[in-house]
Amino acid sequence: MNLTQLSMTELASLLQTRKISAMEAAEAYLAQIREKDGEIGAYLTVTEKIALQQAQKTDRQRAAGEELPRFVGIPAAVKDNICTKGIRTTCASRILENFVPPYDAAVVERLLENGIAILGKTNLDEFGMGSTTENSAFRITHNPCALDRVPGGSSGGSAAAVAAGMAPFALGSDTGGSVRLPASHCGVVGVKPTYGAVSRWGLVAFASSLEQVGVLARTVPDAAAVLDMIVGYDRRDATSRRSPGMDFSQIGQDVKALRIAMPRELFGVEITRPVREAVERAASVLERCGAAAEFVDMPSLRYALPAYYMISSAESSSNLARFDGVRYGRRAAGYTDMDSLYERSRGEGFGREVKRRLLLGSFVLSAGYYDGYYRNALRAREKIRREFAAVLEQYDVILSPVSPDTAPRIGKRDPDPVRQYQEDLCTVPANLAGLPAVSVPCGRGPDGLPIGAQLVGKPFSEPLLLRAAAVLEREVRG
Repeated sequence: MNLTQLSMTELASLLQTRKISAMEAAEAYLAQIREKDGEIGAYLTVTEKIALQQAQKTDRQRAAGEELPRFVGIPAAVKDNICTKGIRTTCASRILENFVPPYDAAVVERLLENGIAILGKTNLDEFGMGSTTENSAFRITHNPCALDRVPGGSSGGSAAAVAAGMAPFALGSDTGGSVRLPASHCGVVGVKPTYGAVSRWGLVAFASSLEQVGVLARTVPDAAAVLDMIVGYDRRDATSRRSPGMDFSQIGQDVKALRIAMPRELFGVEITRPVREAVERAASVLERCGAAAEFVDMPSLRYALPAYYMISSAESSSNLARFDGVRYGRRAAGYTDMDSLYERSRGEGFGREVKRRLLLGSFVLSAGYYDGYYRNALRAREKIRREFAAVLEQYDVILSPVSPDTAPRIGKRDPDPVRQYQEDLCTVPANLAGLPAVSVPCGRGPDGLPIGAQLVGKPFSEPLLLRAAAVLEREVRG
């Protein structure tokens, strides 16, 4: 039996009935990492000793007859911008190359409370800035579906680890699509929760008003189970919100009478024909299962990309100011005064894309440009929020593509950064509005690469979104 090809739910059943041990599960995934990660590059740090120690502890507890959580003994991967006590957390940046946090992020605490064994830390675009995982300072991650293609980003390492059977699930972070885009490109399930539903405490900040810890998993029920572990209020996080409670027991049940809106703006000329047709087929599948889908107009979505890049860049210029060689981060040698210390440390520590966004953020916040750019971006964001709210008063779910196309080839990105940012066209609106969103595989393109459909809903409607996603997953996989 190949344990690395099983879902998390199947693994848990084997563990509970003692057909396998937690040590056997951990060793199977660690062997898969040793075999495959040399060519894929999903991990930046593999914590073999820690994973085996956690698995050994689980086996002792089970042998002693202790009452244990359902998924105790399941291994997992964690994106390398989520703090892990005693384990290097680099954000895929030279400036944090040797940073070892003295504490666990809130989401890691919750995994450990459930007996999850941490396999390691996964690669990303530096500080989460990018959509291909080519912006990592340490290595490029390859898509397990086609090694010459990118896995998407910025949580590309997490998505690749799950798709390649090197982890049954992984945590990522989503600022403008960084969980959903790699999920789509790698053919796995990605969930971005409602803003504030999952604690951000211990997530290294990029754009605080947009980003959210999310989940990448092999199946929709697996994603729901992980989300159930990590969701909840945290007093240490000022953005944390008390949810009305999430009941995932209805996952996989019918979608009769579900009302689905499809924004015309997200099915336009920017979307390639194979992607558009795959998502329209997904709508037809849901209609055959009892839902009703129709196209709607959401004209404010044309402002989403520029508003997102103004706001996220402004917030990143503030959040990353602490990495200066004095308070945090590597300190450059050969400086002569404080100005040269800052300049050399940040110049050597940050990569090209991070520098570009820091400069843009500083510009839009500067005197004389604040009103013309940043304030207008905030106005656009509010307009987008109101439009989502209006549509979701009439419909239960909004359906769209995740990405305009399937995964591009490594090294073949358009040199124009503005055109690169078009990759986020369909995903950034949900972050601007703070809404939950799910990416679920819905087909493959002519190149054989996965295509994902995106479902967006009202705040804290994750159970409904995952219920619809599970039906789509079941019908598409047949």
